[in-house]
Amino acid sequence: MSSDPRSTDVLSHIDGEWISGRETRPNVNPADTREVIGVSAHLGRAEAVAAIEAAHRALPAWRETPAPKRGAILFEAVRLMKERAELLAMAMTREEGKTLTESRGEVLKSIICLEYMAGEGRRPIGQVVPSEMSRTMAYHVRQPLGVVSIITPWNFPVAIPTWKIAPALVAGNTVVFKPASVTPLTGRLVAECFIDAGLPKGVLNFVTGGGGTVGDELVGNPLVRGVSFTGSNEIGMALARQATETRKKCQCEMGGKNPMVILADADVDLAVDATLQGAFGSTGQRCTATSRVIVDRSVYAEVVERLAAGAKAIKVGNGLDPTVKMGPSVDRGQHQTVLEYIAVAHADGARLVAGGGVPKGPEYEHGFFTEATVFADAHMGMRITQEEVFGPILAVVPVDGFDAAIEAANGVRYGLSASVYTRDLVLAQRFIDAIEVGIVHVNNPTVGGEAQMPFGGMKDTGVGQREMGTFGVDFFSETKAVYLDYTAAARRTNIY
Repeated sequence: MSSDPRSTDVLSHIDGEWISGRETRPNVNPADTREVIGVSAHLGRAEAVAAIEAAHRALPAWRETPAPKRGAILFEAVRLMKERAELLAMAMTREEGKTLTESRGEVLKSIICLEYMAGEGRRPIGQVVPSEMSRTMAYHVRQPLGVVSIITPWNFPVAIPTWKIAPALVAGNTVVFKPASVTPLTGRLVAECFIDAGLPKGVLNFVTGGGGTVGDELVGNPLVRGVSFTGSNEIGMALARQATETRKKCQCEMGGKNPMVILADADVDLAVDATLQGAFGSTGQRCTATSRVIVDRSVYAEVVERLAAGAKAIKVGNGLDPTVKMGPSVDRGQHQTVLEYIAVAHADGARLVAGGGVPKGPEYEHGFFTEATVFADAHMGMRITQEEVFGPILAVVPVDGFDAAIEAANGVRYGLSASVYTRDLVLAQRFIDAIEVGIVHVNNPTVGGEAQMPFGGMKDTGVGQREMGTFGVDFFSETKAVYLDYTAAARRTNIY
């Protein structure tokens, strides 16, 4: 049985049982820290080991369960997620801070991703190919890794766990899932959608706790054969080194510093709207957020003016207010980081044209709010054009022509997402060819993706295989090549 869906307290789920921890942590609303949403279990290493061992015990039976039956359970999870969509969205807004409209959109995307992955249970898992040898069947198949750890961030606390857990399960793995410490409630609600769909005990285990103990065990334990992580570069690279040393398959999606490129022939109205959406949606707390806009000098003044006006018009506040367009930072530490980068931008000589501070008023006194902020006259030597802020700060960089725009767009360590606005098909294709990112948009915002498409980046953005689409199942499986020589059998039966 699931925990009470009406409760905002968070238990962990190990070997089919909901358990509380010896320690708990308060779960507060970042829009109003006076509101304690509930408490969550804060587990230690021993509980993480128990979860891994439970997954290991459950593995043989789940691995032998036919893939269509595994997919059928995921389709039931789809039904439950649809039924609980508003509960998930409300929890997300109260816990993470994004607007209710954004939360509802994330739940819808999660449902689509889950539905797509449920269908993988009836899709081919290999291929028969011609053999060079007579009377030999050559084919390859995919088989599950075994026990896998899934460690997810706070910024998309429903979508990212869903698009990791679903392919892991449908491929035949058993899972230990650890959500971010600041979004345990949405993590619990996601886990319940899978558990209540009929998963056998131990197939999906849900643990909350610190990265230094629980997270470390989920990576280092020898029973774990694969690790899928989304989060910061610092943690992700350390995790990747640890996983490599213990010969685990590893997938890390990390930082982004995504450019919107506006060329001289662009539709400026569309480009500005897309930039504002990409920069300030979800308070800029997306790995695909637009953090740099690189603008041809011929339209630079117009773009800056419109971006400044658009940013000033964004209403900041509690995401439960339907008139609010941008919520708070997720917690005090992230809010402080945003304010520090605003100070750094001033010190580096960028020109503030919108925002740049904390909004005033009694409704903002107990939350982690920042105004939508735009700095103009930036260049690629500044920290705000090089470092991931993960907040509502946009840097505008003027350039002269297409080649300079490409050079600026590629001039960072990250390579997740990029967008170009142009009416010229030749320039659009040249951009697609030259840009060093894993996701390219033409005349669309830098944010967004679809369930059937791969997700991930180049350079320092990612380690390992892509997520989503068919790539999701590929990561959570090993490929086995088979050569079946039936010559002897043919001779015994005198077929030939």
